Amino acid sequence: MDASDLRIALVAGNYNYVRDGANQALNRLVGYLLRQGAHVRVYSPTVAEPAFEATGDLVSLPSLPIPGRKEYRFPLGLPRRVRKDMEAFAPNIIHIASPDIASHRAVTWARDRNIPAIASVHTRFETYLEYYHLQIFEPYMRAGLRRLYQRCDALIAPAQSTVAVLEAQRMNDEIHIWSRGVDREQFHPGRRDMDWRRAHGIEDDQFLVAFLGRIVMEKGLDVFAEVIDRLKQTTPRARVLVIGMGPAEEWFAEQLPDDAVFIGQQTGNDLARAVASSDVLLNPSVTEAFGNVTLEAMACGLPIVATSATGTNSLVSHGENGFLSQRGDNRAMAEALARYAADPALAAAHGEEGLRRAKLRDWDAINSAVLDVYRSVIERRRKGE
Repeated sequence: MDASDLRIALVAGNYNYVRDGANQALNRLVGYLLRQGAHVRVYSPTVAEPAFEATGDLVSLPSLPIPGRKEYRFPLGLPRRVRKDMEAFAPNIIHIASPDIASHRAVTWARDRNIPAIASVHTRFETYLEYYHLQIFEPYMRAGLRRLYQRCDALIAPAQSTVAVLEAQRMNDEIHIWSRGVDREQFHPGRRDMDWRRAHGIEDDQFLVAFLGRIVMEKGLDVFAEVIDRLKQTTPRARVLVIGMGPAEEWFAEQLPDDAVFIGQQTGNDLARAVASSDVLLNPSVTEAFGNVTLEAMACGLPIVATSATGTNSLVSHGENGFLSQRGDNRAMAEALARYAADPALAAAHGEEGLRRAKLRDWDAINSAVLDVYRSVIERRRKGE
């Protein structure tokens, strides 16, 4: 089956209105598919001023702001005008990228027409509940995810560690890996800029710990702050650089030392410069299915200190390109940071190993795996298997 034979309807809860790792991966995938000659139509909520320009044709879904997280929107389904548009587009595969009402409706629409549907898993949504003290609802969320994912012909996940969790949770019998790449023309050690550091009041001999990502509680902000507090007790010259923005920014600033540097959301070469100008990435999040920020830091030659979790475990090998700690072991993370601060040669060696691994991740080769999954499920459905 040629790529030009594919007609893909992609349904996503956030395609471009807020920038995050998941929707940037989706936009890269759509760009790759279009270059191969495939036909793609994206269905997602839209806003007047999106974070970046959408790749491909984008049809707006009705949506409402999510309570408490108004920057994100919740799709309300597939109204008649959207279903008519989808009928006219005549997809031969549906790809859903978020477990919401629109995705449920899209899978039902596909099953009613004997069209295969796949789902890409971008984050561990059920783990979010703990950060908002709603753990009691986790079994119900997991059951809802299972109902949606089992109605799909296949799942694609970004790392083997995530696949293992999905298999254990009985989400689907067929799960493939769609990993993540990194733009090595953008992210590389040559972006390191000591003048930029100095302009932000960071001295050359200070040990700069980076936080990179949306400033939201599910990124492990409380853990990050406690680890830094422990680190400062043994390494007073340590500093914090926060790259990103989000609704918990004020809370985060209150928890971190007064000399923490917040530079807001960065993009393009500005983002790469900020990452490369740091000395280590501290990533305590357990909610990612992959961890794009970890790979970007590796591509800049940074060692990684992180919580052992899905996604991260597929990128970081303990003692080789970073240090992993068990969830809740904040002391171990602080000790790992202090070790890097005291031993620049070790930090450099681990950074070099991370860079070597990052160089192996080519976006086109990675996205071709999704193309293979599309072809496989379409062929299987045609054969009636």
